[in-house]
Amino acid sequence: MIGRLRGELVLKKPPLLEIDVGGVGYELEAPMSTFYELPAVGAQVALHVHMAVKEDAHSLYGFSSEAERALFRTLIKVSGIGAKTALSILSGASVDEFARMIQRGDIASLTRVPGIGKKTAERLLVELKDKVGAGDMLPISRAGAPLPTDPVGEASIALQSLGYKPQEVSKLVSAVAAPGDDAEAIIRKALKSALRP
Repeated sequence: MIGRLRGELVLKKPPLLEIDVGGVGYELEAPMSTFYELPAVGAQVALHVHMAVKEDAHSLYGFSSEAERALFRTLIKVSGIGAKTALSILSGASVDEFARMIQRGDIASLTRVPGIGKKTAERLLVELKDKVGAGDMLPISRAGAPLPTDPVGEASIALQSLGYKPQEVSKLVSAVAAPGDDAEAIIRKALKSALRP
């Protein structure tokens, strides 16, 4: 199992990133909280890694902190929560913020995460109430179409890859984008807006 990777950051397109470790490129998916901590492409980086092995794929997920990886591993054990939804949760809330949502029984905030309906939010509250304590992006184009290079376009694609519908993305991005914002700033503000009452 791969638990940690250290190497040169060669690709940074949320939710995908690639690290070159001794000439081998490891492709990982990561939450936006990890992207906010990444250095520039070409710099050295070290990430905590979760490796998921399935019949048809070996997937790697990277995290800037052990706490994020631990929460991701806890989330994917909950019935109905897959890796994509777990990454969406971590993209929109810090570990401590998520712990507070669980402790407060904040179903309204949980249901703002793409992929989480009321029943799944209730299941999260029941299954994680005693396990989570406070204190503790551009996807590669499947069709080969060119990816947008403007911050708003990049942010829009990254948000859609996290599960938001195009109409939701359009509203979120137009509400928070400001002149001079880069894609990461727009994504961060959009996610905070989406997950706040």
